[in-house]
Order: sequence, then C-alpha cells, then structure tokens
Amino acid sequence: MTADREPLFHAPPAALILAVTILGGYLLQSRGLVTQDLSRWGYSAANLANGHPETLVAALFLHGGWPHALMNAGMGLAFATPIARYLGSDARGLATFLVYYLICGALANYGYGLLHPDSPGVLIGASGAVSALAAGTARIVGGRGQVGPILSPIVVGMGGAWLIVNLLTAILGFAPGAEGAQVAWEVHLIGFVLGLFLIPLAGWFTAPKA
Repeated sequence: MTADREPLFHAPPAALILAVTILGGYLLQSRGLVTQDLSRWGYSAANLANGHPETLVAALFLHGGWPHALMNAGMGLAFATPIARYLGSDARGLATFLVYYLICGALANYGYGLLHPDSPGVLIGASGAVSALAAGTARIVGGRGQVGPILSPIVVGMGGAWLIVNLLTAILGFAPGAEGAQVAWEVHLIGFVLGLFLIPLAGWFTAPKA
C-alpha cells in the first residue's frame, strides 16, 4: 500500500523565487561577483540627487550580512505566500507580484530619504518591500483569501505590533540580524503603510475583467 506524498514546499513560485533571489543575491555579493560598493548602489537622498534613481531598486537586492539576508528571505517567503496565491501563478500574477514588491520597496526607500535628506549613510536591504508584503498578507488573511477591510482585526493587530516592534527598535537601537548596523526602522513602517493601500490595486490587475 502506498500513500501520496505531500510536496516539500507548498509556497507558490513567486514566493520561492523571492527567497532564492534574496539569498542568491547576497551570496553573489559576499563572493564579490556583484557589486560591493554599497555607497554607490545603496539608496540615499544624496545618491538620488546625484542622478542615480536606480538605487531606489538596487538597494533592495543588497544586504549587510547573512543574518540580514536570511531574515528578509524568511520573512519574505512567509509573507509573500498568501499574496502570490491571491494574485495567481500565471504570467500576469507573477509580473504583478514583482511590480507590487518593487514599487512598495522603492517608495519605502524614497520615503526614508525624505525623512533623512542629509544622512551620510546609505540604505540597503529588502525590509521595506518585505514590510509591504506583511501588510498585504494581513489584508488578504483578514478577507479570507481576498483583500479585506483596512480596519479588520488582523490588520489592526498586525499594524499595532509592527508599530510597537519598530518603535522599540528605534529606542533600543538594535534588531536581530543587524550586526551592529543602524536599523532603518522608518522604512519598515513606510513599507507597511504602502502595502496596505497598494494591495487592492495589485488585485485589480489580476482580476478577470468583464
């Protein structure tokens, strides 16, 4: 007698691709196979003013160490899964997921730059985009597979928890995986807000049209 085996991974392709991209990107970065010039490719208001808008997106694919990359990959995989299932695994769904992720991440970086126009440092990491995924997932879980109300209990609860955790990070100046680097907690909050409001638009692009 044989029994069907469950697949090892239940996550949809978009979620798996995201996690692999984050980890694979840092592997290449750590081996020197892609840029290690973080001051050039990380995001800052100064880099944008100097004619480098590509850093808004490029910064999402750079990380400060393995703990940083592993944390974003793990959270990205978890929070991307409900969104990827909602948007669908066809070409339109995959493309919409990618655009949602990149736009939320880039705008979160831009918002951080507006708050810190004179900061000498640069912003790296996928945290803003991953925070948007967390917000989008909260709305989908609240809507039981569809985009639910922005004030549903799970959205309010997760939003409150996100705010508290990041305010504590700001006060303590520490977060797991930061390895002593300054944590850009503001980008997490900006990304979360963006994710809340942009997930309905992402769903509109993949919904059947009459």
